Amino acid sequence: MQISRYLTPKLIKLEMDTVFEQPEDGESQVLTIKRIQERKELLIAECVELLNLSGKVGNKNKLLRDLFDREKKATTAIGKGIAIPHVRTMQAKELVIAIARSTTGYDFDAADGQPVHVFVAMAAPPYDDSLYLRVFRALAQLFTYEGFYQRIMSAQQPYDIIRAIQELE
Repeated sequence: MQISRYLTPKLIKLEMDTVFEQPEDGESQVLTIKRIQERKELLIAECVELLNLSGKVGNKNKLLRDLFDREKKATTAIGKGIAIPHVRTMQAKELVIAIARSTTGYDFDAADGQPVHVFVAMAAPPYDDSLYLRVFRALAQLFTYEGFYQRIMSAQQPYDIIRAIQELE
């Protein structure tokens, strides 16, 4: 499966912009479920902005809602610093993938409790199940290859990430 054909450098962000306010003195450090959901929505919104750069997104606000509703059903953080927010939606004109990275990482409700550093967002039309599932499986498989995650984290340019994917295809 050639995942790299769905990526261009503009769909890769080497450092995410989302910043969360630190609790003020006296405020609890413990995040409420509502606060966690708000943070996840902001992170997904940043991924949607990237997906939108593809020109293959209908209404980006509806795509955000669809991705976030999908995330509320079950976390897309697969562990080991990786999340693959994905959805089948009418807001995707065709399959689109974007990659966003964070060196500090974000709490994204991963099963292993570790922060997520790599977000691979994916949206596809609802009528293309076969392609959607093949691409999702191939994306998850990439991260099982030794050294791949490190190559993503050490990439200096977006094309370094594309090249790392191409070498494994």
